[in-house]
Amino acid sequence: MTEESGGLLDPTPENDGGGAGRDRQGFPAPDGGTRRTVYLHPGQVFVFPDPTEVTTILGSCVAVFVFDPVLRLGGTNHYLLPHWVGNGLSSTRFGNVAVRSLIDKMLALGGQKQNLQAKVFGGACVVDAFQGRGEQLGTKNADLALRILRQEGIPVVAEDVGGRRGRKVIFHTDTGVALVRLI
Repeated sequence: MTEESGGLLDPTPENDGGGAGRDRQGFPAPDGGTRRTVYLHPGQVFVFPDPTEVTTILGSCVAVFVFDPVLRLGGTNHYLLPHWVGNGLSSTRFGNVAVRSLIDKMLALGGQKQNLQAKVFGGACVVDAFQGRGEQLGTKNADLALRILRQEGIPVVAEDVGGRRGRKVIFHTDTGVALVRLI
């Protein structure tokens, strides 16, 4: 695993029909308290003020971690497709909805836009048949996140995107540390 350190995240799950996955107590937090653990499913946005370890698995999907290191507040998302085009219900399964939803939730909990920092992970091309054929879905997903963050003036302080392998990502919301393992 590689480690990226930075500010902090805040987790509250929002999803399209599923639960937030596992949620248990017991992992120690730096302040001596406990850190709850949550598995983030595709299509979820998670923002929560208590120390949390958020785990997700990514292939062509992308996860964006946004945090305000001054307030030690953060959040994350996990989306599958780059663009919702307005047909049907708006969904956080789409990057253009999920990234903006994450930023909005951070600001609603008191995060300051000028303090926000981001980390972006995923966007792999994991299906051999699609490699080398124009722009892959994973590339489009990652490019969208980076473009929206740039438009919003939120610096990307770490990224691990692209390639041919998926990733398991663990993010500690109370420290801003992201652990990434290729799978």
